[in-house]
Amino acid sequence: MQKQQLLSEPIEHIDITAHNVVPLVESMQKMAFSARDLARAADIYDRMLRDQECGVILCLAGSLISAGLKKVFVDMVRNRMVDCIVSTGANIVDQDFFEALGFRHYIAEERLKAGMDDSTLRDLHIDRIYDTLIDEDELRICDETVKRIADELTPRAYSSREFIERMGQYLAENAKDRESIVLAAHEEQVPIFCPAFSDCSAGLGIVAHIHERGSGPKVGFDSAKDFYELTQIKLKNPTTGIFMIGGGVPKNFTQDIVVAADILGHDAPMHKYAVQITIADVRDGALSSSTLKEASSWGKVDTTFEQMVYSEATVAVPLIAGYAYHRGNWKKREAKQLSQIYAEAEATV
Repeated sequence: MQKQQLLSEPIEHIDITAHNVVPLVESMQKMAFSARDLARAADIYDRMLRDQECGVILCLAGSLISAGLKKVFVDMVRNRMVDCIVSTGANIVDQDFFEALGFRHYIAEERLKAGMDDSTLRDLHIDRIYDTLIDEDELRICDETVKRIADELTPRAYSSREFIERMGQYLAENAKDRESIVLAAHEEQVPIFCPAFSDCSAGLGIVAHIHERGSGPKVGFDSAKDFYELTQIKLKNPTTGIFMIGGGVPKNFTQDIVVAADILGHDAPMHKYAVQITIADVRDGALSSSTLKEASSWGKVDTTFEQMVYSEATVAVPLIAGYAYHRGNWKKREAKQLSQIYAEAEATV
């Protein structure tokens, strides 16, 4: 098969605004097992939006944008349903920023899925994400674009939030697809953090930047600054809710800001609301499956409004986010515009 044949059917992002799932989710309240868990999680997320004091932090781990969830998150940002994002770099750079540059992810052709030959894909410069394909040559353009952004910055260490804000500025002028989380967050003043920022195209771009600069001044990433900046959100907005998809670094990083606030001498409350969607099994000891009740023992999450949902994200997220969207409580919410915290701090430097 030729490359153009394999990259012919693009992933289409689901539109939660087009499907009112409220009756479906409410009917699941009277069921059992994961259905009831999901319905309770949807109610807790809606409670976050009804609570005018609550700052909502969205955590993204796993391959979510490539799987067709991008528009869900864009709509959440544009409709005041999220105030801060903590994510893996792949979702933000390799997938969202990548698509904003005009590229796409593709459905793996049925004959290929039946006997997925990854060596053939490699020869064709096609990368595979389970049953989704991406053009490696286009991904290299994404790497190079990140490098160009780095080349134009004043050499110093940047938090991922600062660098992603520059990426948003770039997209404001150059985006070919404006349905972008990075662009929407830039426009709505929603900060984005990627604690392990080098683990994506941003890292590849910055490696090229550093190599080219040699011993001269250069741009770098400061993960400690990430942690400090995210902790400022907890200090400025003590009531918080976390909507976590997957686990890993974004999950622990976000939970830990409660402890960080305490270390800084502030009596910050635990996260008041918490929902986690995961398919990880608690038996494997992985962070993705450590329960929210376990996090309470560390002083990170209150257990009054917490819910684990053991479900695959592409199934659960449209139902939970769609429920909250069509309930409409976001309409009564004022945008918190948490990026202003950093704009004000930078203005005083």
